[in-house]
Amino acid sequence: MSGTKQLHWGKAVVSIAVTLVAMPLTHILARALKDGTSGVEQFYAGMGMGAVGLLMVIGGVFVKGDAKQTLLGLFGGMFYWMGAVDFLFMYYANRFGTQAQLDPVTGEVVSRPEYLLLPATFGFWAMTMMLYLFCTRNGCNFLNWWQRLFFGKHKKEIAARPMTRHTSIVVFMEVVTMLWTCYLLLMFCYDGRFIGDHSPVTLLVGMVGFIGSLFMFARLLRYPAWGMSLRYGYATVIIFWIGVEVFDRIHVLEGLWAAPSEHTDQLAVIGLSLLATAAYLIYNKLHKKQTATA
Repeated sequence: MSGTKQLHWGKAVVSIAVTLVAMPLTHILARALKDGTSGVEQFYAGMGMGAVGLLMVIGGVFVKGDAKQTLLGLFGGMFYWMGAVDFLFMYYANRFGTQAQLDPVTGEVVSRPEYLLLPATFGFWAMTMMLYLFCTRNGCNFLNWWQRLFFGKHKKEIAARPMTRHTSIVVFMEVVTMLWTCYLLLMFCYDGRFIGDHSPVTLLVGMVGFIGSLFMFARLLRYPAWGMSLRYGYATVIIFWIGVEVFDRIHVLEGLWAAPSEHTDQLAVIGLSLLATAAYLIYNKLHKKQTATA
């Protein structure tokens, strides 16, 4: 029997495409609602969009089929985030006069008012993460890594049981918490009082998102079931989008193309990131060989 695993390119590409359709679709709908409403109407529009998302998710509890439940959770999560979260932050930011962050050179908007308020939710985010870390046994690699780090050999005792599993609700929570976590990370990186746009740390975060998404895509290719492929597909896109956001924010490609000698710090971060990735791949390959021959 062959030692190579079958790669499911078709499912992987479709799973990525589904998320790439869901994201702009909800953005277009939200933009239409924002442009078509004003004042308190925007509050009700956001609540309405969020309610539609919740109805999708709840409906997914009663639908048969892992893939269908996953799709309802995915689209429901996108609708809920754009409506009940993004839309309402926008409404209250505009209502109380929060100003957008402008580029000091070009004057273009680099951060909309609603996202400038988002870091204030860090405390609520930490509460949510505490629940997941201490009270759930789950299949999330990110959370499992933190549980092993914090709890060590006591992991199975502390996080002994999973919650009742409804796929659509699990997907909904994953989508919302991943978007929430990524936006918090980016906004703290962009804030000059903490890190700043042009800090090497911000570019490193972008590189980790970009390279990490490539590893995730390689793993995505190995999932034969539609439900699992779709779930890993949206996670891959969200992590990839961290890199896209950072590179666009600090104009990495334009700067390196126009004047690479003026961006030696960025070249160093990119080079070290690629070297670290290569070292990891070599180590992993050697470790697998040693394990196989042991």
